[in-house]
Amino acid sequence: MSENETLGTTRALARAFVVAPSLRRGLVVTLVLAVLGTALQVVVPVVIQQIIDNEILGSGGVDSQAVLRSGAVTFGAVLLALAARVVSMRRLVRSSSAGLAELRVTTFDHLHKLSMLELQSERRGALVARVTSDIETMQHWMEWGGVGMILGLSQVVLAVVVMVVYQWQLAAAVIVGVVVYTGMVAFFQSVLSRAYDRVRERVGDSLAVMGEALSGLATIRAYGVEDIVIERVDKTLDDQFDAEVRTAIFASSLFSSAELFAGFLTAMVVALGVIFGPGWGMSAGTLVAFLFLVNLLIEPIQRLVETLDQAQSAGAGLRKILMLIDTPIAIPDPVRGTPLPDRSLRVEFTNVTFAYPGGPDVLKDVSVLIPAGQRVAVVGETGSGKTTFAKVVTRLLVPQSGQVTVGGVPVDDVPFSSLRSHLAYVPQEGFLFDATVADNVRYGRPGVSDETVRAAFGDLRLIEWVESLHKGIDTPCGELGSSLSAGERQLVALVRAWISNPSVLLLDEATSAVDPALEVQIRNAIERVTQGRTSITVAHRLSTAEASDRILVFSDGVIVEDGTHEDLVGLSGVYAALHRDWQGATAATAT
Repeated sequence: MSENETLGTTRALARAFVVAPSLRRGLVVTLVLAVLGTALQVVVPVVIQQIIDNEILGSGGVDSQAVLRSGAVTFGAVLLALAARVVSMRRLVRSSSAGLAELRVTTFDHLHKLSMLELQSERRGALVARVTSDIETMQHWMEWGGVGMILGLSQVVLAVVVMVVYQWQLAAAVIVGVVVYTGMVAFFQSVLSRAYDRVRERVGDSLAVMGEALSGLATIRAYGVEDIVIERVDKTLDDQFDAEVRTAIFASSLFSSAELFAGFLTAMVVALGVIFGPGWGMSAGTLVAFLFLVNLLIEPIQRLVETLDQAQSAGAGLRKILMLIDTPIAIPDPVRGTPLPDRSLRVEFTNVTFAYPGGPDVLKDVSVLIPAGQRVAVVGETGSGKTTFAKVVTRLLVPQSGQVTVGGVPVDDVPFSSLRSHLAYVPQEGFLFDATVADNVRYGRPGVSDETVRAAFGDLRLIEWVESLHKGIDTPCGELGSSLSAGERQLVALVRAWISNPSVLLLDEATSAVDPALEVQIRNAIERVTQGRTSITVAHRLSTAEASDRILVFSDGVIVEDGTHEDLVGLSGVYAALHRDWQGATAATAT
């Protein structure tokens, strides 16, 4: 269990003030206004005491003018108290909204800095919950429960101070009752806190399962497993429901105790005041004022208990957020890095070994030099380490031992901004955003004009294809590029890589999921994209390997063959066998 999982709500909130400074901006003035509003409310019982003792029960009779003046003072104090409280509430709502927006951005920014392995170990729905529902829960509490807590605490403190001034013996009895009740609430608060931690976990689980079900909708329908998926969603929602119901029942029982405490405290004050008041020198007006003060004391305590469930829910969400923010960045951006030079760059592996967490070595002591401008194809059976080899170059993965250099500079020493501007990576599934074709291409070079985008398609001789789309480069791609076929998504991804003008290009199985009609266009586009620059292509269809300058053959994480297509076919080794199998499959498909 991490430290943040054991943080109390108060300590977690203190951490949030550090992580999001906007939360505490102007907080002192807000607190002063809140205290001022409460202090003015205390004027009411003081004035009542004076009227009863001096006017109603006084020897000189009732002075109506004095009573009216006292009433006017009380009315003015109430108006000023209302104004101060309204202003303090507005200020707190504004600062909490700004602070939580800052916290959301900080969380999302840190999320993007985590390594691919760290992100893959968490379900997407749970990560989305951190920056959506968890922060929304915090915002709901801070904008309302947080205001009540600040105002309530100041009201309790001032009411107790005035009680002590009026009659310390009776005030002592009230304080003892409040301390005992507060201790009881604190104990049950820890239990409630753990209950809300379980609720937030179940919310994350349900979001993850529902997000996965929506993402895999096509596969679910294709295999007719809707009932299984719905059963799984039902189970996670039932688990969330059970956790929420158990927590709500416990919280409601705690709320009811506030009503019992209020009645007990009022009865105790009346009984003690009537029995012992005369001996303590307590007047009738003081006893009545004391009852008003008790009401001022009880009201915020009741509100605080009622908002306790919101506070615990917010605390549970905040602890989850802090756990994410405190996750160490496994692949940090070098503070004083060495930028890559603006030229064609060589890539070199020196005794590189890499393994995924808990698994065997995927790359085993790999050493290879790829000269600048050379086009290299990486081939091998599934699981041989081809894709891992490409990702290590981009620093999406960091090897356990050995070194990777680009242009003679270790990739660990290259700032991310320089690395990303000189290296372009086209993954196996060409990911597209829910935007137009042109906007997706601009991710490779933000801010370029439509003319530049069209020119990029023209450079790769894809202008006829893109113009054949119903809106040309303005065609919406849909979520995850769902409006385009797999081959069309690869074409857009290739243009995106081309327009970024990288020094080193890495293509991961760029034709593995493409129909034959588009394969020729993609192969021709790859030929142009890789021309004159260092490129590493993870080749599934060996037509790509045939056209490359050099082929690296992987087997069980080791480079077992290295040479040109003609050399390797003549060796009658691993590549030759792969090539024969590929030719046979191609001929069978053609037949």
